[in-house]
Amino acid sequence: MGNKVEALVAGALTNVKNPRVDNDVISAGMVEDLQISEDGVVSFTFLLGRGDPATLVREARTAVREVEGVSEVKVKVREPESAPPQGSRPQQQAAPQAPPPPPQIPNLGHVVAVSSGKGGVGKSTVSANLAVALAKMGLKVGIMDADIYGPNIPRMFGRDEAPPVKNNRIIPLEAHGVKLMSLGFMIERDAPAIWRGPIIMKVVQQFLNDVEWGQLDYLIVDLPPGTGDAQLSLVQSVKVKTSIIVTTPQEVAIGDALRGAKMFEKVGVPVLGVVENMSYLILPDGKKMEVFSSGGGEKLSKELGVPLLGQIPLQAGMTELADGGNPVVVGAPDSDAAKAIEDIAKGVKKKVGGKSVSLPVV
Repeated sequence: MGNKVEALVAGALTNVKNPRVDNDVISAGMVEDLQISEDGVVSFTFLLGRGDPATLVREARTAVREVEGVSEVKVKVREPESAPPQGSRPQQQAAPQAPPPPPQIPNLGHVVAVSSGKGGVGKSTVSANLAVALAKMGLKVGIMDADIYGPNIPRMFGRDEAPPVKNNRIIPLEAHGVKLMSLGFMIERDAPAIWRGPIIMKVVQQFLNDVEWGQLDYLIVDLPPGTGDAQLSLVQSVKVKTSIIVTTPQEVAIGDALRGAKMFEKVGVPVLGVVENMSYLILPDGKKMEVFSSGGGEKLSKELGVPLLGQIPLQAGMTELADGGNPVVVGAPDSDAAKAIEDIAKGVKKKVGGKSVSLPVV
């Protein structure tokens, strides 16, 4: 691509303002390694500091994508490196200290992490439906999509717009009685982005502290699969009440899920129980057919010494409902899958507690 397109891209980025420094992202030195290929693919590194709003990433990507001749935008996000003061001497390394306990954020109510050992087991589906089922019981519920690499909550709730900001606070979107916050609201759908550890920590902390959640009874946190930065960032940033492990019936999924559960135990987060998704298929004659073997959830729960909270069957049309922004407990409330999820929600409420206690405003 020629210098003209490069100038247009740079000009578009100068229209993106960072309110923290009252300057555009180019002048503020937030864009590095800007490259444009012959077929119109623009790539650059975006330096997002701890005090910068994460929405700047989406604004920068949108501004560049609207430039004529640009076919795709790839953004790598990282935190700026802080160099030591000039002339300073390296200090003697201090002895390692035990990390401080995570803070309790009273207005978030019961924080419940939903995790899985591997992808593709329906963890986000369980998270979304559990949140809606709890809301249908009259509880005040929020869902925080911490799946940095594959945020699915916007699609499952049918919301895709950027959340408004008021008085430097992010106002969560709402659907089906649940307050929503997701990285998917801040970047374009299916847009590629590379998120590193410090940035993941920043996003998790911003979602917990800078979102106007109000007083919640439950905050459901949809975590990415595995045991990575998002999981550790969450348990370091807020007191997590409990965790739920989602798996499928195949025994091959047990090992991955077991590692995730052990990670929670090591950081002092109790595992409430196991949810087995895609447990079976109900045939037209009413018989159950085990499509993916059987026994995985029960075996995992026994190994962990926790209950099997429920088994969710495969449901015809469940994917279409989710793609249309209607969790199955809303779109097909009389289905076997919806009834299984509602039973799980009742069990969670019984074990964790109902309404949280609001603290008096000082």
